[in-house]
This record gives sequence, structure tokens and C-alpha cells, in this order.
Amino acid sequence: MSEPALPKHFLQHFVKSTVNELSQDNLSTVLTKAGLPSDWSAPSRWEDFEGLAAAETYAGIQKAIRTYYGRGARGTLLRVGSGLWKRLLENASLVVKTKSKIIQGLPVNARRKPTLDLLANLIGAQRGDVSVHTLDLDLLLSDKSSPGTLEQTETGPICFVTLGLLQESLYWSTGQEHDIEENSCRANGENACEFKITVSGELL
Repeated sequence: MSEPALPKHFLQHFVKSTVNELSQDNLSTVLTKAGLPSDWSAPSRWEDFEGLAAAETYAGIQKAIRTYYGRGARGTLLRVGSGLWKRLLENASLVVKTKSKIIQGLPVNARRKPTLDLLANLIGAQRGDVSVHTLDLDLLLSDKSSPGTLEQTETGPICFVTLGLLQESLYWSTGQEHDIEENSCRANGENACEFKITVSGELL
């Protein structure tokens, strides 16, 4: 099982996306209510954070949002994930941007797997942390590291940011909404967070 970790700059982009959704003042309030430092809401603080330390912060901020907003946290974190995809792509390396252009030049029904592979590369701190598998016509993204679940114990899936990333990345590449469900979550004691992307029945 991989140790939860985040790539460099990922946490900063996450905080920027969260501030864009909540505002910095509101995020500071959420953090204070959770007993966390209010200045965690400043994206500049996390410019060089990566690895386990970044994962601990990433999980802590999401837990604070879930606690503060209750059931409303799911929609908030989905939108944060959606915005995070855009930031990751805008600030990606030339290699990643070139791959993204290649993907958009493919036939629509051939874009999904390469898009998920690209996302896996952007969110995994180490090779093999995040992998994509084919299930007949459907797809499965498996995150063995899943930093958002670090030290979290819940009865249901909590990876709403990753779900938002998946939804937005596939919409970006295909222009279509997808049925995506987190079937397994490390916060529930599983070995990996797994997301099934239903493609069968989708318009091609």
C-alpha cells in the first residue's frame, strides 16, 4: 500500500481552487472551527509543499469542510475538484499540454482512457499510485495512495475532490457528462479508492 503523498504544487492548486469556491475568509472560518490554523487558507503558504506533509494538510482541509458543511460538503468539494482540474492543466508542463492536445485530436470515443491516464499522472506523487483499468466498455480509476483519506475513518466514500476531477476531466475531453461512482474508499478500510466510470450506453 502506497504512503499517501501529493506532487509538488498540487496542494497549492487545491487551496486556490477551494478559495475560489468558498472565498479565503470563509475558508479561514472553516479551518478555525476545525481547530486548524486560519492561514492554511493562503495558497502562497503551500507553494513548495509535497509528499506526506502535503497529504496531511490536504486531508485536514477536506475534513474541515465536510464537518462544517455536512451534507452540503459533497457539492462544494465536487466543484473544488472541477476547478482543480482546470488549474492543473493550465499550469502543467509542456509535455502534459502536448498530450492534452493530442487527446483532443482523437475521436471522442477514444479520448476517455488517455484522459484518465493523464489525470492519473497529474495526481499521483509516484508511478503506480494511480492506475486506470478497462472493464469491458467501462473504466476504473484506482488510487492506492489517496491522500485525501489520510487518517480518515468514515462509513461512506469521501473522495469528492477526486470525483470532481474525474467529472471535469472527462467533460473537458468529450463534452459529455459521465456516470462515475466511488465503489471503494480507503477511509472505509479498503486498500484503494476505486472509481467506476460507466461508458456503456454513452453517446460516442
